[in-house]
Amino acid sequence: MSKLKKGSKKLLNAWAFYDWANSVYVLTIASSIFPLFYASLFESKNELVSAFGFTMKQETLITIVTAFTFLVVAFLSPLLSGIADYVGNKKNFMKFFCYVGSAGCIGLYWFNLSFIHLSLLFYFMGLIGYWGSLVFYNSYLPDIAFEEQQDSISAKGFSMGYIGSVLLLVLNLVMVMSQEENTDKIEMMRYSFITVGIWWALFSQYTFYILPKGVSSEHKVTKDVVFNGFRELKSVWEDLKQNLRLKRYLNAFFVFSMAVQTIMLMAVYFGEKEITWSSDDEKTIGLVVSILVIQLVAIGGAILTSRSASKYGNINTLIVINGIWMCLCVYAYFMNTPVQFYVAAGLVGLVMGGVQSLGRSTYSKFLPETDDTTSYFSFYDVAEKIGIVIGMLIFAIVTEYKSMRYGILFLFVFFLIGIILLFRVPKEEL
Repeated sequence: MSKLKKGSKKLLNAWAFYDWANSVYVLTIASSIFPLFYASLFESKNELVSAFGFTMKQETLITIVTAFTFLVVAFLSPLLSGIADYVGNKKNFMKFFCYVGSAGCIGLYWFNLSFIHLSLLFYFMGLIGYWGSLVFYNSYLPDIAFEEQQDSISAKGFSMGYIGSVLLLVLNLVMVMSQEENTDKIEMMRYSFITVGIWWALFSQYTFYILPKGVSSEHKVTKDVVFNGFRELKSVWEDLKQNLRLKRYLNAFFVFSMAVQTIMLMAVYFGEKEITWSSDDEKTIGLVVSILVIQLVAIGGAILTSRSASKYGNINTLIVINGIWMCLCVYAYFMNTPVQFYVAAGLVGLVMGGVQSLGRSTYSKFLPETDDTTSYFSFYDVAEKIGIVIGMLIFAIVTEYKSMRYGILFLFVFFLIGIILLFRVPKEEL
């Protein structure tokens, strides 16, 4: 097919549609069904798990594996984005990670404590596939959309992701709750992982069909090219010294994103461990309903945030959102009942979509004029992933020695620092 022009509706919609395809991973695997499934493998909440020669709390193992995955993504993304830029085909790299993630989701069907290391490999594949593909997906934004379109299409992508993932999660919930025996419910959870993998691989095909390959190039990968991405990161770092607004924004983003992603990744594990549920069925339905509330409210939150940014500015809007996250950290520390958890879910949904969508589009708008968008988004991605690694490790340490309540409360500090740093971002490019 002929190449679509930048800013065309068909191109923008095809880009946003990848959120519809891949967001089912976040909702079913990362946020709802898998945490419940993982907890069901243990006889009690306090049972320890052994892996890699250590014995630790159940949630600590998942936190550490998740942090390690983000560390791998942080290392791989500049390596691969440098190669993608050089050969001019970042779509192939996006495809590769999509299919690795899809295969990892399907592999979770065989997750078993008796084969914990192989099981964690499937978990690792899903996680690295999702985040690895986002490196290249996000880098398309300034290529396919003009600056005045980027806030709205970024918000549309997140909204499409929320809608698609909610549809599949409802189907998965019906599958699970239609069974009477607990063993049958667990089996349906395993089948839900397969549905995620198929959905992700299937619906991404439209995006892959429409998106351009990248900047055309006849270059081939050689030994000298392999570390080109790290040289490009160094070049971006040098450029940041001349762009005070972008540099200060990245500092703020690094800090508040660290806290946001940690909360989102651990929210259901917190609800499963720290909230008092009357029965296992109430817990399953309650946690999944909470996630659905978050997703549905987040659709409105992303749109509301986009409009607020247009009226009051991106930075001012992000400051307010971070203030709400601070209040949520304190509220979470005192939560005990399901109703309190539902209230928190609604508030999280309001600010979750907004901070993700606006965080991405603000960075895109602050970029200097360049054809090398992949390198800049690789730098953005590395900053985000290293922040998540630090946030997850701090959370794991606090949780292992205290509790998850203290872990969430500690993240209050990062939102406060994020607000202070956002106030230091110049309103105009200097």
